[in-house]
Amino acid sequence: MCGIVAYIGNKEAQPILLKGLKRLEYRGYDSVGIGLLSPDLKILKTKGKVESLVKMIADNQITAKVGIGHTRWATHGEPTDENSHPHLSANGRMAIVHNGIIENYTILKKDLISKGYCFKSDTDSEVLIHFIEDIQSREQCNLEQALRLALDRIVGAYVIVILSQDEPETLYAARKGSPLVIGIGDGEHFLASDATPIAEHTDKVVYVNDYEIAIIKSNELSLKNLNNEVKTPNIQKLDLDLATIEKEGYAHFMLKEIHEQPKTIYDCLRGRLNAKSESLILGGLMQYTEELKSAHRIIIIACGTSWHAGLVAEYIIEDLCRIPVEVEYASEFRYRNPIINKGDVLIAISQSGETADTLVAMEEAKSKGAIVLGVCNVVGSSIARLSHDGAYTHAGTEIGVASTKAFTAQLSVIMLIALKIGRDKEALSKKRYHNLLTELETIPQKVAKALFQEEKIRGIATQFEQVSNCLFLGRGFNFPIALEGALKLKEISYIHAEGYPFAEMKHGPIALIDEKLPCIVLATKDKNYEKIISGIQEIKARQGKVIAIITEGDNLIPSMVDEYIFVPEVSPVLMPLISVIPLQLLSYYVGVFKGCNVDQPRNLAKSVTVE
Repeated sequence: MCGIVAYIGNKEAQPILLKGLKRLEYRGYDSVGIGLLSPDLKILKTKGKVESLVKMIADNQITAKVGIGHTRWATHGEPTDENSHPHLSANGRMAIVHNGIIENYTILKKDLISKGYCFKSDTDSEVLIHFIEDIQSREQCNLEQALRLALDRIVGAYVIVILSQDEPETLYAARKGSPLVIGIGDGEHFLASDATPIAEHTDKVVYVNDYEIAIIKSNELSLKNLNNEVKTPNIQKLDLDLATIEKEGYAHFMLKEIHEQPKTIYDCLRGRLNAKSESLILGGLMQYTEELKSAHRIIIIACGTSWHAGLVAEYIIEDLCRIPVEVEYASEFRYRNPIINKGDVLIAISQSGETADTLVAMEEAKSKGAIVLGVCNVVGSSIARLSHDGAYTHAGTEIGVASTKAFTAQLSVIMLIALKIGRDKEALSKKRYHNLLTELETIPQKVAKALFQEEKIRGIATQFEQVSNCLFLGRGFNFPIALEGALKLKEISYIHAEGYPFAEMKHGPIALIDEKLPCIVLATKDKNYEKIISGIQEIKARQGKVIAIITEGDNLIPSMVDEYIFVPEVSPVLMPLISVIPLQLLSYYVGVFKGCNVDQPRNLAKSVTVE
């Protein structure tokens, strides 16, 4: 949600900022802008996409060695030119870009208006830069001191970067609850909301912590906390393959990332799993082996697609480990006074590692004595740092807003965790453990085989041109995949879709079924197979259209349904890794045929870093 870039150094800032903003488009946004010191402060911003900004400045090239940029996702105020960032101070000598929400901005704004300040936007961000200016004026202090005093007064989440005409060789940045990474170059520094705009310039980065202020010059970086205590920057090596942030010939990032899944699942398992030697190593969990074995219960918190991964985890962990599992929306967990006891284990699942609701829920669980583990994709992210320990998914950068490869990587890690706990506490027989390890090693090849159905799925997608509603049905391990399939179709094509347990169809959804309602049925072979066949017949008896995901070699269901898609045979506990693939492809092609922006669906953000 929103994106910040900034540069200070010896190169031209404008092209670096524009390219950085392009890299951040996947986060979701509705307006864009940059601020440059040349030597006066110049602001260029507009509603719309980065291309609109590029056209605006095509004939207005500005020479500057320092600048800030922003892609805005509207919170306070509609998407307009005036509400776009950067925002200026009242005297026009400072500019700010801000991600997050200042919760007490109305009180601050009222006070500032009473002092004669005027506002050109509806944003909380403009209030913040005016507030900093007011403090600097009243206290007769420098910008660093004024920023520290302001941050002590504001309530909410933020990452801010400020440049000042009075200090043209310095950028000021601070964070609380939203991500900020600083890249260290040769006589230059790069700032961004994540590493994607930085990777092509340097592999040395610093992840700024909450309540830290960064003072950045071309050849100097210093960090201080809000008490003015100097902190030592922890410089880390950035491990980001530039190829993962390029389309490499694919029409869209989403399609590329769907096709990357055989590799990303392999990368997730590599070095952790060896079926031949029955070896399973999860270094991030070794310290907590006993706590996991003796856990009274496991609580999983997540949002969106990661919540669906958590639902799959509930089925898997209860089956293999015999530990009760609860799956919670992180956004609800913190507000309902949850019961958490010592001996509970909380697992937080997040692609970005920056989901605001998940972070707050983790803090709540830690404060009550739970062991908190993180499953996330981004090294150095806030969730990774807040967790006691955990496991990275190693899916690589995911640009498409609708998660695909991150989801199957999460499922892969969850399966490894469940196998480890199940074997450690002897809830899982040696034979079943060996069989599942062996089968898990084959999943990358089976996912690749599922992708062979792409052309058939593309053909089925052409039938959705006039569809306005859709039903996804599954049972057992496939029920969460029905939910995920419905979410993907909603996100990408804007078709209303619902996921349901197949057995619940008769408790309401059956009233919707007619010849206009496609029903996507996850009908792979497991203990529910006969019941699923009965359900399909009930749909067909009401003229419903059935598209079935079936196990390769199934000769019975094809004769009953309108369309079918084969997936390779695999144990039911592993089937979610396979059965989700055709649903991802279906949602992608339906979105493409409807002319939707499948990589950047309307109103959506890749990482929801504010409540």
